[in-house]
Amino acid sequence: MSSEWGRIDEAGTVFVKTADGEREVGSWQAGDAEAGLAYYTRRYEDLQTEIGLLAKRLESGAGDPKATKSQAMTLHASLPTVAAVGDLAALDTRLVALITAADAKMGEQAEARDAARAEAIAKKEALVVEAETIAESSTQWKAAGDRLRAIVEEWKLIKGIDRKTDDALWKRFAAARDAFGKRRGSHFANLDTERDAAKSIKEKLVAKAEELSGSEDWRETSAALKELMNEWKLAPRTNRSTEDALWKRFRAAQDVFFERRSGVFAERDAEQSQNLKEKESIIAEAAALDLSNPRQAQVALRDLQEKLEALGHVPRDAVQRLEARMRAAEQRVRDALDAEWKRGATESNPFLAQLKERLREAEAKLAKAQASGDPQRIAKAEAEVSRRKALLPE
Repeated sequence: MSSEWGRIDEAGTVFVKTADGEREVGSWQAGDAEAGLAYYTRRYEDLQTEIGLLAKRLESGAGDPKATKSQAMTLHASLPTVAAVGDLAALDTRLVALITAADAKMGEQAEARDAARAEAIAKKEALVVEAETIAESSTQWKAAGDRLRAIVEEWKLIKGIDRKTDDALWKRFAAARDAFGKRRGSHFANLDTERDAAKSIKEKLVAKAEELSGSEDWRETSAALKELMNEWKLAPRTNRSTEDALWKRFRAAQDVFFERRSGVFAERDAEQSQNLKEKESIIAEAAALDLSNPRQAQVALRDLQEKLEALGHVPRDAVQRLEARMRAAEQRVRDALDAEWKRGATESNPFLAQLKERLREAEAKLAKAQASGDPQRIAKAEAEVSRRKALLPE
């Protein structure tokens, strides 16, 4: 019994075909030759499956390249003696390719480890530089102290650095942290001396605020109180209890002033809103004046202007809009007066009346010429009309 890659002789000996010739791989005494050949073929297929799984795991990243290479080399070494029937040369080629791919993956992993190590070193180096900067110049004591503690927690999360490099970086960080601690300690040692001066400064600010709380000069006092607030923020702090007590007095004085101002402003806003409504009504009346008698409209407009002037202030954002509307109403009356004057001037001018009469006569001749249908007569009449029109003023 034989196939493409092997055979079983009459004694039950199983052979596989290779490039170097046939090789005995086992014997089969348990049944017919066809079953025996199928058994050894399945063993070959099992090898194919195992190699395929190794290759897929390596390609997907699920398989460890080092372990994959070890398994592939073991399988490769077993090929000369493996008890299986099939294309062993193809398995050899696949295993060689798999070993090469595993080597490449191992190289990539080594490069990735080196890159990760360099990145980790750079991160810790940046943390050290930040700590050294804080130690040298920061005066935000609480924020800087919090940041240094946070750096320690970030430090713990950064892995993959060799012990020697990590120790050297940690020594630099620890030295910077100690330097900051000493500088901060010196600062707070001097703080007690400054607190008495701070108390005196803030007591003066409180006294000024309490003095201003009864003022009715809203603009100047508001600016003065804001300036006092800026001075308060810039002044050094005294002890907690004194600071809180002075702050309550300072804030209360400001609240008294601004509550009084708010009441006055609310009353003023209500008055201005009412003025706005009344002015809008007057302007609407001015815009609707009957212009059939321009002189009478002018008298009525003056009366409305006086009423408008008599009213008080309106909200600032409405001033320009109201003025524009009133100017438009005034211009409407002026235009009507101008038109009336021009009509009167025209009607009282005898020379102008004579020019108009001559134009009417020329237009009548043109109508007759057009009725006659004579082109020369029409052209002459049209020229005369044009000449007469040119003599009239615009």
